[in-house]
Amino acid sequence: MITISVLLVCQITVWDDGVMTVAVIWLVIGIAMIVAEILSGELVLLMLGGGALAGAGAAALGAGLIIDVIVFAAVSVGLLVVARPTLKRRFLESGGASTNVAALVGSQAVALSTVDEHGGRVKLAGGEWSARTIAAGGVITEGSTVTVVEIAGATAVVSDQP
Repeated sequence: MITISVLLVCQITVWDDGVMTVAVIWLVIGIAMIVAEILSGELVLLMLGGGALAGAGAAALGAGLIIDVIVFAAVSVGLLVVARPTLKRRFLESGGASTNVAALVGSQAVALSTVDEHGGRVKLAGGEWSARTIAAGGVITEGSTVTVVEIAGATAVVSDQP
């Protein structure tokens, strides 16, 4: 039996009869890291798993353990520096698209009743909303087209200015 130190962290025993090779060890480590990524969501383990799979490829091609570790390190660092920021920006951060009531800000509505700073009703996005003007003392007459400036709870804050 031969004992190989993998990533200087743990000892793995490899049998001389070829039942378990270094490539299989790298493959298992790579798959384990990719599966563990499901729990973390930071994409770091995914990148390290990719590096381990590259190390498995190097080992399968007959490279020595030192070359395997170098391939693992180079691919992992490359993925962490190049691919991770792009993937994280694309999948984990907001795309900037407004949703729910935030999407209503800036849209047009029609006053169903007189709207002042104390209240009124508007037709907005196919539904009837309570509304109030943004300007103190401002009055919007029934039938006027207004612009939604803000959504405050269940009230549309509107302005008669576009």
